[in-house]
Amino acid sequence: MPTVYGVKTMLDINEKRITVFAGHYGSGKTNLSVNYALALRKRHDKVMVCDVDTVNPYFRTKDSEKVFAEHGIRLVGARFANTNLDIPSIMPDTFAAFHSSDMYSVFDVGGDDAGALALGQFAELISESDYDMLLVVNKYRLQTSKPEDLMQYVREIERASKIQFTAIINNPNLGRQTTKDCLLSSLDYIEEASRLSSLPVKWNCLREDLVDDEVRAKVPNLFPIKVFYKENWHIEEEN
Repeated sequence: MPTVYGVKTMLDINEKRITVFAGHYGSGKTNLSVNYALALRKRHDKVMVCDVDTVNPYFRTKDSEKVFAEHGIRLVGARFANTNLDIPSIMPDTFAAFHSSDMYSVFDVGGDDAGALALGQFAELISESDYDMLLVVNKYRLQTSKPEDLMQYVREIERASKIQFTAIINNPNLGRQTTKDCLLSSLDYIEEASRLSSLPVKWNCLREDLVDDEVRAKVPNLFPIKVFYKENWHIEEEN
């Protein structure tokens, strides 16, 4: 199993040229975007991360700017990101994601319909591309604690962005209190969410140091991940 910056990746991540991560605040979509970009970089020369999260100023892909630079990953963010002038203004350089056939791009999208509206300006370009739009779900967040709660969210994001989800990602975590049981106990939940949404489960995610033989035996499509810590732009061992 190949490793990037300490991140063990699946042998086949089934990458598309455009991959969009969307999910509620607390779903872990931004951290997952970082992990996935590093996995892509191991396989491709040109990787770009587009931070179009105009909603959440607290933890965004820009916080991993140093990590991206070390690995030759291009980062394009919202104008004025991480300042008190943070507004929903998308950098024109984001369009570079669609202009090169050998560029693989990751879009990190804000977790509500306002964030999806920002993505919507690229709807036609994305829909015409080889793309995945991935719904990142955390069972342990109040807004998504029941599979039925996801359906309204799915409809809102698709309506606002004008792009259809293609798969769902199970990323159950309780922050620093995360254990392997958080994932094991979420499997029935994500199966029902998949049934209700008609979206296949692309990955089941768990912090890398919590993965053991039991998890490997019981969990399909496992994606072990690292957690990136905002203040010092380094990998944090706690989730």
